Amino acid sequence: MTGSEVLGDRMSALVRAFGLLAEDRTPCGESMSVSVAHALLALDRAPALAQGALIDHLRLEKSTVSRLVDSLVRRGWVRRTTDHRDGRAIRLVLTNDGQSVADRLATARAGRFATIFERIPQAAQPQVLQALAILVDAIDEQDVDAARPEVDS
Repeated sequence: MTGSEVLGDRMSALVRAFGLLAEDRTPCGESMSVSVAHALLALDRAPALAQGALIDHLRLEKSTVSRLVDSLVRRGWVRRTTDHRDGRAIRLVLTNDGQSVADRLATARAGRFATIFERIPQAAQPQVLQALAILVDAIDEQDVDAARPEVDS
């Protein structure tokens, strides 16, 4: 097997082991999709986030995030507010119920990652964190390259 094939197999194994294939449950055991959980945590970290910023953060299509935000509003977890500096801009804000859910998610997430991190041999922990950073950077570079228009010479 080539290195890229091994990488593909290990990434697939990671996705399965972490529980990312479940559409209605987070890897931390919460009853919601991973995209909903990530949206709530993003809004918890950056209150009054513009929907465009959420699109960039989640790396999802505009229409997908629009439907996601609509569902969060229907659940009573998010409300849309007008930006006080730009009356045309809409900001997303967690409601009290949404904040409670985000707090529960953050606690579950912290517990899950603490347990996983403790199971990595201590000497290997820095290497694992560095390898993940390198992997994310490589994916980011590929995404930037894919978005860059080709120029004819």
